[in-house]
Amino acid sequence: MPYPEMRPRRLRRTAAMRRLVSETRVDPAELVVPMFVKEGLTEPRAIASLPGVLQHSRDSLRKAAVEAVQAGVGGIMLFGVPASRDERGSGGIDPNGILNVAIRDVVAEVGDATVVMSDLCLDEFTSHGHCGLLTPAGEVDNDATLAAYAEMAVAQAAAGVGVVGPSGMMDGQVGAVRAALDAAGHTDVAVLAYAVKYASAFFGPFRDAVESALEGDRRAYQQDPANLRESLREVALDVAEGADMVMVKPALPYLDVVSAVRAAVDVPVAAYQVSGEYAMVEAAAANGWIDRERVMLETLTSIRRAGAQIILTYWAVEAAQLLRQRY
Repeated sequence: MPYPEMRPRRLRRTAAMRRLVSETRVDPAELVVPMFVKEGLTEPRAIASLPGVLQHSRDSLRKAAVEAVQAGVGGIMLFGVPASRDERGSGGIDPNGILNVAIRDVVAEVGDATVVMSDLCLDEFTSHGHCGLLTPAGEVDNDATLAAYAEMAVAQAAAGVGVVGPSGMMDGQVGAVRAALDAAGHTDVAVLAYAVKYASAFFGPFRDAVESALEGDRRAYQQDPANLRESLREVALDVAEGADMVMVKPALPYLDVVSAVRAAVDVPVAAYQVSGEYAMVEAAAANGWIDRERVMLETLTSIRRAGAQIILTYWAVEAAQLLRQRY
């Protein structure tokens, strides 16, 4: 046989050539870093199951926000860890609760240099650890929870947040939040809907980070990992209710879902590379089994290639620094 005339390897020969023809690139501006702030801390505290990730004090949070801006990340997603909890998660609505205080701190520190986002859910603030209010029988009360989410959204908007992220997977949550924001005059605050959030085993280290009080599980409201069509229905409902952006969570085990969502909607699509995804790579790297930096960037590229325009990742700051060196 004659030697093939087509030689695809020509376009792989050097690093410069590979950069030139790269089909998918991750830009630092597309990365969002989740940050945790714990009430009462005077110094940041390490999270054992999330190596390199911290529970911040208010002071260290401000410094970390500046570092993220300097690295060029597109956004910061804030999570609050309160000193005390109650059945109604009232700390999430209190203007002086740790999350709302943290929003004010970060906005005052970085202004519009990055997009300040906040998790909009009750799970960090409830004594039972569920994402909603409970009935006397112990079940999550969807509609009562919507009213709490509406109050929480207005409190976060009043603190200065740019994007709220309703993440509890309650039916109608986007519509309730959008209506409350608009009625309170916060029409410019965007809604990043956790439209597709699976009842995943990959969330474990996150629950350490927020010191979750959860007993049982969230399968009655988070989605079944086996279902894709249901996810597309959830996305369509959230967009119809006014979501400005939609998100898939987790990311790597659900790249097919990310791709399907991207094909279905014309709003920006985000994916959350969750704590378990991060922790697995860090653990394998610590044992010398994989090249940490290469795997980090490879995972982010795969999520971007699947169609996510925005990626929430605990590596956001480090990855942004590496990407700026590369490109």
